Amino acid sequence: MKKLVIAASILAASSASAFAADLAARPYTKAPPVVAALYDWSGFYIGINGGGVWSHKCWDNNNLGGIVVAPVVAEGCHDATGGTVGGQIGYRWQAASWVFGLEAQGNWADLSGSNVSLPAFGLLTNRSRIDAIGLFTGQVGYAWNNVLFYVKGGAMAVNDRYDGLFANTNLVLDTASETRWGGAVGVGLDFGVTPNVVIGVDYVHGFMGSRDISFTAPGAILTRIDRISQDVDMVTARLSYKFGGAGPVVARY
Repeated sequence: MKKLVIAASILAASSASAFAADLAARPYTKAPPVVAALYDWSGFYIGINGGGVWSHKCWDNNNLGGIVVAPVVAEGCHDATGGTVGGQIGYRWQAASWVFGLEAQGNWADLSGSNVSLPAFGLLTNRSRIDAIGLFTGQVGYAWNNVLFYVKGGAMAVNDRYDGLFANTNLVLDTASETRWGGAVGVGLDFGVTPNVVIGVDYVHGFMGSRDISFTAPGAILTRIDRISQDVDMVTARLSYKFGGAGPVVARY
């Protein structure tokens, strides 16, 4: 009887092993890919900025008291420098890593500079001031996740004021003012701190060209016409709030 039990146990173990060997191996299932979320630059934004501005101007006289001056007489050049603060508003949309945008920017400025008029025997000082700057630009950029580098181009407007001063005094001989438009190009670098908060730095150069500016003394008496050429450079730090940035929408596998 004991031998019969042992034989039955051996037979059962052999049958179990054979049955297990007939079972198919468990299929291998690949783990799901890891999704890395990318920063979304799309949406409207609004913000503030501040920095410094430099404007280079050269003056050439071509009319004195209504009499044409030919050839023109160079009066000299100077740089007007100062600070600026303002705001920007815009919209960006993203396609893969490329980012496109439109932006309007308005800044208060405090620039001033002067030079002694060369042909006036040191008796006259030409002074210029800029108190406002506007920009209307389009942007094309490339994003590395939450870092965006962009180039920009469009139009710049500046509010210019000019004075002719008796040298070494604050007495005004004649004045003029204008709002001048020109082309603008620039570059910038933005960093997305959160889905809604963006900080950055921006540089723009304005090609403001040359224009004939009529100066008048008290009583609207024409004193001279100067052809004044101008370039503007502006560097600002920026802080913006981006709307619709609840979370990233682009994924990488």
